[in-house]
Amino acid sequence: MQTIVIGHRNPDMDSICSAVAYAELKRKLGLTDVVAARAGNTNERIDLVLHKFGVTAPKFLSDVSPTVSDVMDTQVISLDHHSSICQAMDSIEKKRIRGLPVVDADNRCLGLLSGWMLSQYLFPGRQEAPHSREVFGSISDIAQSFDGQLIFGETDESQRKVILMVAAMSRASFGERLQKSQRQEVMVFVGDREDIQLDAIEANVLAVVITGGMDLSAKVRAAAKQSGVRLLSSRYDTATTVLLARGAAKIDSMIEPKFTSFSPETSLRSARHVAAASSEYVFPILDGDKHLVGILLKSDFIKPIPRRLILVDHNELGQAVKGAGELEIIEVLDHHRLASFNTDIPILFWNNPVGSTSTLVALSYDQHGMVIDRPIAGLLMAGLISDTLNLTSPTATPIDAKVLGNLSKIAGIEPAHLAESIFAVGSPLLTLRPKEVILADCKDYSEDGYGFSVSQIEELGFSHYYEKQDSLLDELEAYRSKQGNYFAALLITDVNTQNSLLLISAPAEFLDIITYPRLAPNLFELNNVVSRKKQLVPYLLDCLHKINASISPDS
Repeated sequence: MQTIVIGHRNPDMDSICSAVAYAELKRKLGLTDVVAARAGNTNERIDLVLHKFGVTAPKFLSDVSPTVSDVMDTQVISLDHHSSICQAMDSIEKKRIRGLPVVDADNRCLGLLSGWMLSQYLFPGRQEAPHSREVFGSISDIAQSFDGQLIFGETDESQRKVILMVAAMSRASFGERLQKSQRQEVMVFVGDREDIQLDAIEANVLAVVITGGMDLSAKVRAAAKQSGVRLLSSRYDTATTVLLARGAAKIDSMIEPKFTSFSPETSLRSARHVAAASSEYVFPILDGDKHLVGILLKSDFIKPIPRRLILVDHNELGQAVKGAGELEIIEVLDHHRLASFNTDIPILFWNNPVGSTSTLVALSYDQHGMVIDRPIAGLLMAGLISDTLNLTSPTATPIDAKVLGNLSKIAGIEPAHLAESIFAVGSPLLTLRPKEVILADCKDYSEDGYGFSVSQIEELGFSHYYEKQDSLLDELEAYRSKQGNYFAALLITDVNTQNSLLLISAPAEFLDIITYPRLAPNLFELNNVVSRKKQLVPYLLDCLHKINASISPDS
């Protein structure tokens, strides 16, 4: 079972650093197959920190939705399209399913062979019964079907029509029946009746099968040698031998060429919907070149998904990596507001109003008595400094300050120096396109039936904002429209002055209810506001409540 530790979409420094550090703690505690992941791209500041402390960026996962590859059976038993019915029955018995995929020499799926098609052949209806004694196959295949031994003559691999004739009548009746047949197509099945054996050889039939493991006289052997008729023996009785011989027929004509298949990447939800509406019993899994790589049975849909999630720095599925709601979530570490979140079983859910999730991860190391390695201490410092603006944000707590001091000693670096290097690199307004600015650290919310988003970037001053304000507003409006949100906001924070600008795309009634100084139709000045979590989002929620109250019938 793989455990993925992952932050929110459009991850910030705290999200990335806490995921890496918490995954490392889980490994130290003995959990196997733990992966730190990210649901979005890093930025220059994050890359700087990762490089500075020699840590590889977490694995990028844009979607963790269960796929067919999570539950399909890769131990595929398939049939070559030249297989015999006997071989097909053996394979179906081993797999214990109602049918199997049939492939060509390049392992490309040609269709399906069902147990029903085999039963129709082996147990035909009354009208088809007279044709059941005809088999299209080789002498070699027929002999192999009943484990026959060649007594005289040569086996033949060529495919031909063979008429299976049982000598279960009087000698005279047998002779008459033989005269009416194409003797070169007839394979006679007979026990220890020497007269019938000799008559069949004299008629120059295709082959004579001696059933029941009976011995042959020298006279019969000599006659076969003289006429060139093949002699075979079977240890089974006549009825059983003939029944098995019919299994030598090839499956080619029984293949169903129309079938439903999936790729390994097909979402399990989509595959389940298709399979539920289908009467088919097995679904081949094909790669891009149509090679058979697995099979899926309807019973496979109830298999557990072999991975689970630990969410850090968020607790809202609307902010989580795509598909998170379809996996088991076993832990949540966060420091934001509580959203609607539920699980089927109790889990570890630690939500603490400190300044960063990195603080919580550091405290988790202490709780378990685990040593924090220097690179991890450096990452946790960076996450804490970034989220609290080096403890100057109103979200910072004495706990954050204490943790930062301890991490500083382990990492061997002063918080002020690390903060300076982080904020001096990679101005989002200079290094990112307007659309990327909006998505770099964007969180989606839902409240009172309204969807909205709030993005945030940190800058050293607002000098680069005004040259891009029109394009930034355009991108906010595009994102708002795409998501179907009530409004979309961008908070631009000056880490030096601890002031911010709020650019927002919203209906006029919402813009009018905002009480901060208005610098332009969609721009507001937010002095002493630096925290999205503790200052801006609560204020915007209050504005939403006022909008709701103003349109309520009881207002």
